[in-house]
Amino acid sequence: MKPEVIVIGAGFAGSVMAERYARDGGKRVLVLEKRAHIGGNMYDYIDENGVRRHQYGPHILHTNSREVIDYLSQFTDWYPYQHRVLGLINGVVAPIPFNLTSIERSFPKEKADRLKQLLIDAYGMEKKVPILQLRQHPNPELNELAEYIYEHVFLYYTMKQWGQTPEEIDPAVTGRVPVHISWDDRYFQDTYQMMPLHGFTGIFENMLKHEKIEVRLNTDAKSCLKVDLEHHRILFEGEEFTGPVIFTGAIDDLLDYPLGELPYRSLEFEIQTHPDTYQQAATVNYPTPAAQHPFTRITEYKLLMPASEQPQATTIAIELPMAYHHDAPRGNIPYYPIAREDCRRQYEAYCELIRPISNLLLLGRLAEYKYYNMDAIIAKALQCYNSGKLR
Repeated sequence: MKPEVIVIGAGFAGSVMAERYARDGGKRVLVLEKRAHIGGNMYDYIDENGVRRHQYGPHILHTNSREVIDYLSQFTDWYPYQHRVLGLINGVVAPIPFNLTSIERSFPKEKADRLKQLLIDAYGMEKKVPILQLRQHPNPELNELAEYIYEHVFLYYTMKQWGQTPEEIDPAVTGRVPVHISWDDRYFQDTYQMMPLHGFTGIFENMLKHEKIEVRLNTDAKSCLKVDLEHHRILFEGEEFTGPVIFTGAIDDLLDYPLGELPYRSLEFEIQTHPDTYQQAATVNYPTPAAQHPFTRITEYKLLMPASEQPQATTIAIELPMAYHHDAPRGNIPYYPIAREDCRRQYEAYCELIRPISNLLLLGRLAEYKYYNMDAIIAKALQCYNSGKLR
């Protein structure tokens, strides 16, 4: 097949664009995927325990966008799922985000009752109050509560997640940590919360199952595609390609690092099998010092499945954040862009290099050096296609 559109990467950004160009636009689309599977970091499969394992960490669909749900519902059926997260908070297991139940579990009854009433009187029920705002309240007990939550829920977790010292943690990020004045212990409060009946991989299989789409797995785009910066063009298999090229990977890697390597945080997962249910919730966070627990969270994947389909045995993933390097034996998958001004400037310099190439679109978390929730990148891909920018 001679392609009219080339998509690099078969995660949501690339797969939505490929599906739209083929099914809506009638274009012949070639998808190049470096990994041995489609689905990007959403890839999941049934493992030896009968558990649907998310290979790159847990993914839960939650959104307020009816457009996203309607679009994805063309490719999957759903089952309802409300995600709940517990945390080991100062030796006590309690809900995260920190809420009224968390207060009850963290303090003696008299103090807990007083703190709950102070919060309700100050802010009202069903409110999410940022720690920064709570720290500025004139009541010293609410100040004390804010400091407690900052240390035992946010500080050590963030240090492990981002490899930072307390001095390096951005106060603006700290300020967004919420206290949820509610008995609602769901991790998300979005209108739509569900999981695909046949896994996220099933969505991608249906999206890319089209006569005009060819998917090449185990294919590094650089093996057949070259960005010619000198002549402002893209070469595919040695010839100039003038159709749309949607790139969803890391731009520094595509160009072979002429401006240095963009920094990311990476993850490794220690997988364990146990004969029965391992923990009280699908995800348990460990916002503890690294010396106590070097990992940030444990996910028990069977608890993300419908109750009727959960097997007896279980699979857990212990999540270990680390620095990223593209050819390191561990930590060689870029997960999270680093939100620092110098990193952003380096990324923008890369964008300047490719700006004259009008048929190249950077789309997605890696390509845009920007964190996206799942629903946000689906919406962004639909918007990019509907705008007709590269047609």
